[in-house]
Amino acid sequence: MVAPSYDPSTTGYVHSVETGGMVDGPGIRYVVFFSGCPLRCKYCHNPDTWRLKGGHQTTVEEVLRDMKKYQSYLRFSGGGVTITGGDPFSQPRFLLELLRACKHAGFHVCLDTAGFAAPDTVRPALAHTDLLLLDVKSYNPAVYKELTGVALEPTLQTLRLAQEMGVPTWIRFVLVPGITDDEDDICALAEFLRGFSVIKKVEVLPFHKLGEFKWAELGLAYELADIPPPSETELRWAKRILEL
Repeated sequence: MVAPSYDPSTTGYVHSVETGGMVDGPGIRYVVFFSGCPLRCKYCHNPDTWRLKGGHQTTVEEVLRDMKKYQSYLRFSGGGVTITGGDPFSQPRFLLELLRACKHAGFHVCLDTAGFAAPDTVRPALAHTDLLLLDVKSYNPAVYKELTGVALEPTLQTLRLAQEMGVPTWIRFVLVPGITDDEDDICALAEFLRGFSVIKKVEVLPFHKLGEFKWAELGLAYELADIPPPSETELRWAKRILEL
């Protein structure tokens, strides 16, 4: 298969990078945090990534040049590159060209997203993605809208496209006591997910407040300040329901 060509001069906004990520896909990963996000998740631990121009402007070639410094140990660990945010689909052209560049350079590429984008935007990105990390906040449309400010359906459509295109997928679900822990909702999500053969893992992540200080620094009201993290018992319960 011929590696895709790419436009090295395409510009975009990057909030930050992490050169030794261990939780955003397999192995050790170079993680690129895009600026910009259409969601306003009430538990977001990176609200500083919401604004598109809150990061620094750069080019695909500049990002790729830095990635290549770490390529040997990323490959040795079975890792690669993860593009996250914010949400990468906030910058669709920059995302697509960076995905093409990563594949051209031989990186294993994960795309971490809430999938809130039109199919004609998602499809070309998935064509250059080795592993989709899809954040599903809730399977209840009303809860999803209240929690994120946007509709659920585009996320589900992104998963359907991944199935259609055969893109391996990990589902990420954050357990928030009193919000996303309704048993009927979790069971409905589990039933829905069982219809997708591309799903290789479901990660149940505990709600935490490690990013609460960022909300204060940005002058934003943090509505979940009084909600405790889930207990280990609650996490095990949710994981059992969502086991594939």
